Amino acid sequence: MNFDFADRVERVEPSATLAISNKASALEAEGVDIVDLSVGEPDFPTPQNVVEAGKAAMDAGHTGYTPSNGIPALREAVAAKLQADDIDADAKEVIITPGGKQALYETFQTLIDDGDEVVLLDPAWVSYEAMTRLAGGSLKRVDTAPHEFQLEPALPELRSTVSDETELLVINSPSNPTGAVYAESALQGVRDLAVEHEITVISDEIYDMVTYGVEQTSVASLEGMQSRTITINGFSKAYSMTGWRLGYLHAPESIVSQAAKLHSHSVSCAVNFVQHAGVEALKNTDQAVSDMRDAFRKRRDMLANLFDAHDVDVPVGDGAFYMMLPVDDDDQAWCAGAIEDAHVATVPGSAFGSPGYARLSYAASADRLQEAVSRLDQAGYI
Repeated sequence: MNFDFADRVERVEPSATLAISNKASALEAEGVDIVDLSVGEPDFPTPQNVVEAGKAAMDAGHTGYTPSNGIPALREAVAAKLQADDIDADAKEVIITPGGKQALYETFQTLIDDGDEVVLLDPAWVSYEAMTRLAGGSLKRVDTAPHEFQLEPALPELRSTVSDETELLVINSPSNPTGAVYAESALQGVRDLAVEHEITVISDEIYDMVTYGVEQTSVASLEGMQSRTITINGFSKAYSMTGWRLGYLHAPESIVSQAAKLHSHSVSCAVNFVQHAGVEALKNTDQAVSDMRDAFRKRRDMLANLFDAHDVDVPVGDGAFYMMLPVDDDDQAWCAGAIEDAHVATVPGSAFGSPGYARLSYAASADRLQEAVSRLDQAGYI
C-alpha cells in the first residue's frame, strides 16, 4: 500500500545524532568495539538520592496522572531555581514536560505558523531546524564558526539578518555543539535586537549548570526580556537523568496557557514519580553536579591537549561537554570513515549547519577519550 504522508513529516530528516548512534550500536552488535563520542549523554549514574526519591514516590503510590502542567512541588521548585537565576518566575508560568525536547517542540508549535521566520545561530542543535520545519516556519541562519563560535563578534551579522518579520530567535548557551558560553554583553546585544524588532526568544539552557570558570546568563534575566523569552531546561545533562525524560519551559502566562493545550492533548503529563525525583534533583544534588562538572572539565582539558599534541587546533568552549573538531570539507564522509576505519563515532558538523567539523562528546571516560584520539591518529584521520 502506498501511503500519502503529511507534508510536515516529509520536510525533515531523521536526527543525525541518533543516526550515528544507531550505526555505532549496530556495529557493536556485530562485536566491533566502538568508541562512541556521538551522543551527549553523561557516563555517570543518576545521583543515588534522586533514584531513591523516584523509588520512594512509586512506593508511596505516585504512579497515576498528575495535573497536566506538573505537580505543584516541582513547578514551585523550578520557579525557585529560576528566581535564583534572577528571573522573576512564578510556578503558574511553568510547564513540566517529558524531557527538554518536548518543551521545545511545544514552544515551536505554539508560536510558529506557516511562513513565520525563525533565526538560528550556527552551529545549532540539529532539532531546532526540524522543529521549525514541522511547524511550517522558514529559516535564516547566522554563522558563528568564523568567530570561533562566539556570539559577540557575530552580532553585526545577526543585526543584518533579523527584522520586523522575525518571529523567533533561538539562543543556546552553553551551546550544543560547540560548548560556547555567550557573554552577558553579547546577550545584551540580542536583547536590544529583540526589543527593537519585537522578537520572541527561546533560551535553551539545558547545559546551564555545566560551565567551567564562567557564569552562564539567563536571557530572561536581562531588562526587558522576561516578557518575550521562553526559557527551556531539563534534568538530562546536569543530573545525568537522560532516560528519566524530564524537562520544563518557563514563559509568560499567556504563552503557557496556549502551550498547555498542546501539552494536554499530546503527552497529558510527565511521569508522576519522575517529577518527584525531579524535586529531589533540584534541591539536594549540588555536590553530585559539582563532581560531574569537575570531571568534564578535566576531560575537556585532556582532550584539547591530546589534539594539540597532534597539531590540531580545536576551539575549546567554556560549557557543555562537546568539541568541534576541524576535519575535511566533506565532514559527512570523514565521520563515515572514522566510524568504519577507526571505530570512533562522531557527528558531522554539517548536521548542525557548520560543515568542515565533527562534533565530539567528551561525556565519556578519560581512557575512552584517549583511545579515540589514538585510533583517529593511527587511521590517519588526524
